[in-house]
Amino acid sequence: MSTSIRFLCFFLQDEFLDVIYWLRQIIAVILGVIWGVAPLKGFLGIAIFCIINAGVLYVYFSSFQQIDEEEYGGTWELTKEGFMTSFALFLVGMLIF
Repeated sequence: MSTSIRFLCFFLQDEFLDVIYWLRQIIAVILGVIWGVAPLKGFLGIAIFCIINAGVLYVYFSSFQQIDEEEYGGTWELTKEGFMTSFALFLVGMLIF
């Protein structure tokens, strides 16, 4: 019984990390298109993207989901989950538009 409970907890933890990953990708595409259309380029555009991306995800998992961050390795682990791929997707979206 305890093995199945541990497996279920691991499965739900992995599922939550997938939700964070894909939510970050959606944010990156939307912000990449907006930044590409608007004249927001350079360091300022990248810095604002990083702040919005990390801020939205932090609010999502700390206030909306109200999870225990320590179960997932701490706040930093959740904040950086899928960040580099979303950053690359943001840059591609910004450059195309």
